Amino acid sequence: DDIHTYHLFFADDKGSAGTDMTFFDFKGISQAKKGTNEIAKTGFRVKDDQALSYWVKRFDTYQVKHSGIHTMFGSKMLEFRDFDEQEYILFSDEKRPGVKAGEPWHKGPVPDEYAIIGLGPIYFRVSNFTLIDQVLTEKLTFKHLSKQEDIHLYETGEGGHGASIIVEVRNDLPQARQGFGGIHHVAFGVEEKSDLDAWISALNSYHAPHSGHVDRFYFKSLYTRLYPGLLFEFATLGPGFIDDEESYEILGETLALPPKFRHLRDEIEKLVRFIDTKRSDKVYNKEYLDN
Repeated sequence: DDIHTYHLFFADDKGSAGTDMTFFDFKGISQAKKGTNEIAKTGFRVKDDQALSYWVKRFDTYQVKHSGIHTMFGSKMLEFRDFDEQEYILFSDEKRPGVKAGEPWHKGPVPDEYAIIGLGPIYFRVSNFTLIDQVLTEKLTFKHLSKQEDIHLYETGEGGHGASIIVEVRNDLPQARQGFGGIHHVAFGVEEKSDLDAWISALNSYHAPHSGHVDRFYFKSLYTRLYPGLLFEFATLGPGFIDDEESYEILGETLALPPKFRHLRDEIEKLVRFIDTKRSDKVYNKEYLDN
């Protein structure tokens, strides 16, 4: 909605629903304060355990902070951070594939067999387990699958890492605060606009505040807070990123604008800072990092 700010989308090879992660390019904001009652970590999926070993080598090569490979709820995982101290986890699908994954970025530098293939479990950190359990099981219809000490696993739909939430209960931490390096919201996919209508009816029955319909052009959305500090979005799976302005062949190469702003392209491109998008269409040599 702000023509001075980029909304940057990263996804699988085709921009498939359920694989995209977005960033806002806001200036002058403070760094996020980590704590409790926040969406704490973003999960990504890789094909198998061998892929995690590849990512250890890749992170070492490019000096990315990371943990060792360890196990949670029976699956191997690898945690890492970016330059803003935002937290991520790579999960191996070897023992828990579940919902269909996306496609590797075929032109990218990571070999297809090791590449990220979609979003994995989203990691919440909360102080009130009773409330978040009620929200997830009674309102969002997730199933509580397992518990390891104060960490809980929930799953919905076809299950697997692409349909899971991990909840860590922490009463000893201060309240988290939004900022750069933090996570603004998590989106849950629904089939079509009529499903959003059903969620609006449900939220009204819960007396839960919500945004009503929001048109994101690539999809329709609805936002709500069912737990303090956690912003949830419900988003339709279509129409998607490929349209009359962007084909698969040029996806990501140019500034994409919704129809209502396209007549202002020249003015908008002068307002925002330049971003080199040449990497979107470049074909990379695969980096196996064997040496």
